[in-house]
Amino acid sequence: MSRRILIVDDEPSIVTLLEFLMRGSNYEVRVARDGEEALRGAESFRPDLVLLDVMMPQRSGFEVCQKIRENPAFRGVKIVMLTAKGRDLEKHRGLDLGANAYVTKPFSTKELMSTVRGLLHTADEPDTVRR
Repeated sequence: MSRRILIVDDEPSIVTLLEFLMRGSNYEVRVARDGEEALRGAESFRPDLVLLDVMMPQRSGFEVCQKIRENPAFRGVKIVMLTAKGRDLEKHRGLDLGANAYVTKPFSTKELMSTVRGLLHTADEPDTVRR
């Protein structure tokens, strides 16, 4: 079964690059170009992972991250925030809102793919049984 990735970014060159990388790794991909479209896409596409830009029209990536985390139906969705905002304050805000990882632009494609694979691999592991 192919894993699903929702790419949320309003910058066409970044979207093209991310689509190429994700499809090249056999992920099923959908794209949203603003915060509202991202929330609708999450509902209809049911992604396993969201690559989420912070600075977007309509709703910021922070708002989208918070809305996804508030919805119990998206409990297992992994979120990677992608942004040019690399200050510690923004990074901590994203992680506090529930992002699983925070990657600053420009980013290494190798490191990004490693992060994506790592998060999706972790999602595949069964929960540990406590005795």
